[in-house]
Amino acid sequence: MGGPEMAPHTPQRSSRPGEPGALLDIRPRITRVASGLRFPEGPVAMPDGSIILVEIERRTLSRVTPDGRVHVIASLGGGPNGAAMGPGGKIYVTNNGGLKFIDRPGKLFPVAQADDYVTGSIQIVDPETGKFETLYDACDGRRLRGPNDLVFDRAGGFWFTDHGKTRERDADRGGVYYARADGSMIQEAIFPLEQPNGIGLSPDERTLYVVETETARCWSFRLSGPGRIESAKGPVRGDRGTVVTGLGGYQMFDSLAVDGEGHVCVATIQTGAISDIWPDGSRVDQYLLPDRIVTNVCFGGPDLRTAFATLSMGGTLVSFEWPRPGLPLNYSEGGFAPLPTLGAR
Repeated sequence: MGGPEMAPHTPQRSSRPGEPGALLDIRPRITRVASGLRFPEGPVAMPDGSIILVEIERRTLSRVTPDGRVHVIASLGGGPNGAAMGPGGKIYVTNNGGLKFIDRPGKLFPVAQADDYVTGSIQIVDPETGKFETLYDACDGRRLRGPNDLVFDRAGGFWFTDHGKTRERDADRGGVYYARADGSMIQEAIFPLEQPNGIGLSPDERTLYVVETETARCWSFRLSGPGRIESAKGPVRGDRGTVVTGLGGYQMFDSLAVDGEGHVCVATIQTGAISDIWPDGSRVDQYLLPDRIVTNVCFGGPDLRTAFATLSMGGTLVSFEWPRPGLPLNYSEGGFAPLPTLGAR
């Protein structure tokens, strides 16, 4: 259900002069939109004011209406991790195949690959009926391991990260892929990366941004056309892209959004924040939120000035004012007919 403002005062600012990148802390006034979610991620703001998101632990694609009610659109199995509106009003989901969670009072967090894990995949969901199908589960004969985040370009294709899976003693190497929405083509674009997570495009779609979780690095890659990265196969990582910024201390990057002025807005774990990265990496502001595991952000509301963030450990969706308009996403004009009938809570 919708809730009251959780921070009743005006934004507070404080600096951390000893840390690289001139970090500035901002404590925004936030509003709780919904609670009781089971590790929410992948928010998408819809024209009717609702928010589409995934619940990784519940294994669902869900819709949060403006009054805070949660409606299950589809039970997808595995571990739905990211979502985006695509052609024909369908919702495209990156499914990581499933995670194992530890559940403590008020705290839910993932620790490893699920015991029933089979493969990762890209799924397409009809939001009106809840029916879904698998679009891709492999590339060049290799199984997708843990697809994480995705973004559509103007050409109708989409980029996505494969974060890989972590087990007790080992972990996969991750990469970035480009695919067509009709299932006719998937190709590996960048490999390897260290736990690639959030992915986004600059407003002119000439730059692809990818963040890595453990390194807390934000990479940029110049694009020569849809699905084509300049110098993406160099012998060392620096030959493929440019590090925009990297955070110090114990911080990790999760998913991201790009705003209308090209700032890269990255959910940041441990700090519990949305990191607002200037396009040239010269400055990073952090919007501090009341959850250590902040996993994603999207923009909606009037003029796209409202940020919606998933606070996953505590299972809430919150909103707060963003200083600039968000970037309108391709296919974001999609809407809803009647609500699916799988239930509400």
